[in-house]
Amino acid sequence: MKALALIDVDGVLNPHGTAACPPGYTEHELFPGELVRVRREHGPLLLRLSTRYELVWATYWEHEANRLLAPLLGLPRLPVIPCAGPPGSHRDKLLGIAPWVADRPLVWFDDLHSAAAHEWAASRTAPTRLIHVDPVAGLTGAYVDQALLP
Repeated sequence: MKALALIDVDGVLNPHGTAACPPGYTEHELFPGELVRVRREHGPLLLRLSTRYELVWATYWEHEANRLLAPLLGLPRLPVIPCAGPPGSHRDKLLGIAPWVADRPLVWFDDLHSAAAHEWAASRTAPTRLIHVDPVAGLTGAYVDQALLP
């Protein structure tokens, strides 16, 4: 069984840390009145991870990530971790993630790992790597390379 790669959307695939759309991204109205920044190169970057990891959505988008974003990135439907609680409450997001991943090794890409997430990661016996993605730039090859290091 492969290790898991938990993928957040906002701040990771949809950089929101800047007012201007970053170079290489295009804006799409995937939700009424809300623009989402998409970089098509994210699909191949994530697929590089799939040689070692099972890709899983770990986002408040939940199933909308498969419906709206995966086709734009050329990704297959991915498993979805139900992220309990309101957006912005990453402690609640962890409450959905922890039981779902059980004791599997993982790497978690997010722009907002809470203190609780760091404590949980440090306490796990399974290898666990939290990769903080800069929400201004979004996911880059350097983050993927970091996840692929032994």
